[in-house]
Amino acid sequence: MTRQYFGTDGIRGTVGQPPITPDFVLKLAHAVGRVLKRTEEHPTVLIGKDTRISGYMLESALESGFNSAGVDVLLLGPVPTPAVAYLTRAQRASLGVVISASHNPFPDNGIKFFNAQGSKLPDEWELAVEEALKESPVWVDSASLGKSRRLDDAAGRYIEFCKSTFPHDLTLKGLKIVVDGANGAAYQIAPTVFHELGADVIAIGCTPDGLNINKDVGATHPQALLAAVKAHGADLGVALDGDADRLQLADRTGRLFNGDELLYIIANERLRRLESKGMARSAEFAGVVGTLMTNMAVELALQSRGFEFVRAKVGDRYVLEELTKRGWLLGGEGSGHLLTLDRHTTGDGLVSALQVLAASVRHGCELAQLLDGIELFPQTLLNVRLRPGQDWKNHAALAAEIVAVEKALGSDGRVLVRPSGTEPLLRLMVEARDAHTAQRMAQRLADTLTSV
Repeated sequence: MTRQYFGTDGIRGTVGQPPITPDFVLKLAHAVGRVLKRTEEHPTVLIGKDTRISGYMLESALESGFNSAGVDVLLLGPVPTPAVAYLTRAQRASLGVVISASHNPFPDNGIKFFNAQGSKLPDEWELAVEEALKESPVWVDSASLGKSRRLDDAAGRYIEFCKSTFPHDLTLKGLKIVVDGANGAAYQIAPTVFHELGADVIAIGCTPDGLNINKDVGATHPQALLAAVKAHGADLGVALDGDADRLQLADRTGRLFNGDELLYIIANERLRRLESKGMARSAEFAGVVGTLMTNMAVELALQSRGFEFVRAKVGDRYVLEELTKRGWLLGGEGSGHLLTLDRHTTGDGLVSALQVLAASVRHGCELAQLLDGIELFPQTLLNVRLRPGQDWKNHAALAAEIVAVEKALGSDGRVLVRPSGTEPLLRLMVEARDAHTAQRMAQRLADTLTSV
C-alpha cells in the first residue's frame, strides 16, 4: 500500500499548505494517539521542535490532538531531533515527536516520529496511522483527556548524554573550535557541549529569530563555517543542520570533510581501538552500511580494513534498516547523517562530531591524517529530462551503454542510474578515478536518451 502523507522522513511540506496546516496536524496527532492506545492504556508522548516560527503553532495542534485522544504530552521545547530520540528512551515514553523540516528553509516544516526505543518507526506503523486518519475522530470526554506538562531541563539532560559519548580520558582543551548551529535546534546546546569538554568555542549561527534557520549558515551552507575558522584562526569547525542530526567538519586549512570521510574515520577508529587492546573484531563491526551515493574510494578503503560494505537506498532510515538486519553498528550518508548505534539509536550530528574528534585527539593528529591515502573519486551527475512516455527502464540503447561503461570502468569506477522522485528526470551518476573519465562516461549514457 502506498503512503499518502509519510515520506522517507516523516511528513514535510510548506507551512500553510496541506498537509502542514494546524487542522491536519491536530487530526494527525489524534490518529497517532488512537493507534498508540490500541496497545497501551495510558500513552505518553514527547514533543520537541526546532526554531522555526511555525513550530509554536504546530506544537499546539499536536498537543491538542494527542490530549483529545487521551494521550499525555511532555513538551521539550527547542531541542535537536536526536535529543528527542534520546529523551523518549530515557523517559520511557511511548513515542517521540519532532517538529522540524531539518535542513529546509524556514517556510517549510514537518513532523517525524520515534518509537519508545528512540528509533525510526517502520512503514507498517505509518500505514496504520494513515488508515486511522481516514476514520472519524473519537474525542474522549473531559475526565479521559490527556494531560500536558513541560520538561524544563530537557536541554541539560541531552548535553550530559552527548558528553557521555566522548571518552572520559580525553579532553578538547587546547582546541579552538567554531560551532555553527544553523540558527536551529542546537543553538544553545552545541556550543555548551564543546565548551564543557574543554574547547575554546566560537559560536556562529546561534541567534535564531524564527525565520533564519539554515539561512546562509549550517551544514548546508559551509562557507560561513570556513570563513569563521579562517577569521578566528580556529583548529576545527563543526557545522550542524537545522535539527542537528547531520554535520560537516572543517580543518584549519579550510578543507571540508563530508559524511563519507567521517564515516571511515569513525569505523577505522573503532577497529584501531579493538586492535590496540588485542581484541578480535566482533560481529557488530564486521561491516559498514553506506548508500547508493557513498563514494567508491571510501568503500575500497573500508574493505581494505576488512569491513564488509553494503549500500542501502538513499535515506538514513534505509541505512538503519540495513544495519538492523545485519546486526552492524556503523553507517551513514555523504550528507553527514551518520549512525553510530553503539552510541545512539539515530543519526546525531553532535555525537558523530565527538566520535571524530576523539580519534583526532587520541592520536594527536589532524583530520586529514586520519584519511591518509584516501582520495575521493570524482563524481559526475547528469540530470536528463525524459520525454513524455519515454521508458528508460526498457531503453535498449541505455541498457547496452551501461554495460559498456561498467566494463570500461572495471574496478576503477561505477554507474548509478535512478529516477527523480519529483520530476520527469533520470539521474545518471558516474564515478571514476579521474574527473575527465567520469564526465565522458556520464555523457555517453546521457546521449543514448537524448538522441532521436
